[in-house]
Amino acid sequence: MTDADELRRLTREFLAAHPPAGTERLDFLRARFDAGLAWVHFPEGLGGLGLPRSLQAVVDAELEAAGAPDNDPRRIGIGLGMAAPTILQYGTDEQRARFLRPLWTGEEVWCQLFSEPGAGSDLAALGTRAVREGGDWVVNGQKVWTSSAHLARWAILIARTDPDVPKHRGITYFVCDMTDPGVEVRPLRQITGEAEFNEVFLTDVRIPDDRRLGEVGDGWRVAQTTLNNERVAIGGMRLPREGGMIGPVARTWRERPELRTHDLHQRLLKLWVEAEVARLTGERLRQQLVAGQPGPEGAGMKLAFARLNQEISGLEVELRGEEGLLYDDWTMRRPELVDFTGRDAGYRYLRAKGNSIEGGTSEVLLNIVAERVLGLPAEPRTDKDVAWKDLAR
Repeated sequence: MTDADELRRLTREFLAAHPPAGTERLDFLRARFDAGLAWVHFPEGLGGLGLPRSLQAVVDAELEAAGAPDNDPRRIGIGLGMAAPTILQYGTDEQRARFLRPLWTGEEVWCQLFSEPGAGSDLAALGTRAVREGGDWVVNGQKVWTSSAHLARWAILIARTDPDVPKHRGITYFVCDMTDPGVEVRPLRQITGEAEFNEVFLTDVRIPDDRRLGEVGDGWRVAQTTLNNERVAIGGMRLPREGGMIGPVARTWRERPELRTHDLHQRLLKLWVEAEVARLTGERLRQQLVAGQPGPEGAGMKLAFARLNQEISGLEVELRGEEGLLYDDWTMRRPELVDFTGRDAGYRYLRAKGNSIEGGTSEVLLNIVAERVLGLPAEPRTDKDVAWKDLAR
């Protein structure tokens, strides 16, 4: 099947057999996955039909028009945007069959155990150790800035399995059970007052070797699949015109003429155009994904996302004047998702500060764009051929 009309017919037949109004939400999502309508570009039997990624829009339009439930993608974004493509590319048949369906339906939430207190921007310097003991790996270490760890059933984890080789070569990629008694999740309270992020301590966590993704020592290459998809997921999300951060500012401008000044008008016009350019560029990037895996171009989209969010939220606070200094709720809580547009201007301004850190700092992404997109000379590195155990720390 390669024809949009045929896929549309198939979707309508599915809806007739599973009417959204009369089907329990989870049953509907499971049936949609089994019918290959979850992500049509995935293989048959894994939620897809082996079709071009672009045809997903045909399915989504039919389901939306019928009032079908979605899988709450904002809540399970790490699983959908990062874990799933990595499992698809590097997982075994058994791993794909076990993890992809409950991941897509939202029955199992995922988190990402990558960054560490001493290995954030320089992720390859990570020190969490995994030591082989028979058929298991025993993991000890600490991870930080882990979104959704307090909700997650599973985690994608990278750990050092060989300290005697240079830092990029001694890493292995695992799937970690977050319900293991050796996993401790502690909240990290942010500038917004809530604890959306966490730090995770791993103490003698035993991971069976059949939960390893890729070859031993090849974890850095596997992690690049995750990281490239992460940047696209953050910076290249599908938005309507005036979607995202620019929407609330534009609405305030139209509804509150007494707040307008010439200078604010000029700045808003500039940011509106930049936001629209970024939105259209993201659409083009998603179309390019039809031909293959995401590349370093996602770093540029994520850079633009962070800068625009910070500039737009700053303009919104300034536009609102004294109102912009108010903040709705400092209550310590552990949210299930980030809601940029459902809170007030103060929240957007504070939360946007993290956009240039999460998903790769803007400074690191600038290096990626310079070296891997523009082809500029790489920065000098003195640790390239030095064993990890001999690095200064």
